[in-house]
Amino acid sequence: MARRQINGPDGDAPARLPLLLRLRHASEWAGLSAVLALFRLLPPTVAARVMGKAWRMLAPFNKRHERALKNLERALPDLTAPQRERIARDMWENLGRIAAETLQLDRIVADPTRFEYDLDDVKKVVGDGGAVVVSMHAGNWEVTAMGALACDWEPVGVYKKLSNRRTESILYGLRSRLYPGGLLPKGHDTARRLLAMTRGGGRIAMLADLQDRRGTVLPFFGNDAYATLFPASIACAARVPMIACRVVRLPESRFRIEARVLEFERTGDRKRDAENATRAYHALFETWIREHPSQWMWITRKWA
Repeated sequence: MARRQINGPDGDAPARLPLLLRLRHASEWAGLSAVLALFRLLPPTVAARVMGKAWRMLAPFNKRHERALKNLERALPDLTAPQRERIARDMWENLGRIAAETLQLDRIVADPTRFEYDLDDVKKVVGDGGAVVVSMHAGNWEVTAMGALACDWEPVGVYKKLSNRRTESILYGLRSRLYPGGLLPKGHDTARRLLAMTRGGGRIAMLADLQDRRGTVLPFFGNDAYATLFPASIACAARVPMIACRVVRLPESRFRIEARVLEFERTGDRKRDAENATRAYHALFETWIREHPSQWMWITRKWA
């Protein structure tokens, strides 16, 4: 008798995974569960400090450290090699802190004293209408939605789904409470839903600073870089404002969340307008990254 497949949360029934892949997924889930249990024994700030220092010491032995240094040399050529090395190590420490903070995300967001906001202009412009919010992998991007919640919005989040379903379920559970409007995986069906939501007054939030070879090529730190047109396409099709948002890390696992209404040329041609918007928020992202270079994720394959 054939083994019955059990549908996942999306209603799909994937083929049974190969044994080695199932074992790897099981070990990943067990490892994440153990780390989650261990770090939740510590206060959030202490856990973040410990994880940050560990990543600062160990991560430079990873091959991605060399990629970060090459990206820094490409983007910030005026810096010396020791300066780039320091920024890269500071970046690893920030990423380690993010990892620990994500494991205690419920406790982090439950403490209002951890957050400062600069959102007044955005609230006035958006009003009761829809909006598309783009952010970047900086500060601690996991708490970006706190800005939307501070505006009394019910944000809809878009994320890249993990192939490991058991690990995915843990991270989804930690993140989903920040998105009362829904937390949706990227995909063609999701794009149609997002457009309908935005036209109906929904506020969509997504990270938009990673490489997308299907998108467009634009200047970023003086070099050609790949960028997604996805968020700008939705905003232009729905005729809603685009908002650029960032999270700035402050001492002791505290954060400042800032948002700006994006200004760009609107020609009436949706594709051209989406490209203009994408160029505009990348220019703003570059300015923000230059202000706090160690808080951005330099290990990304961003450039063409």
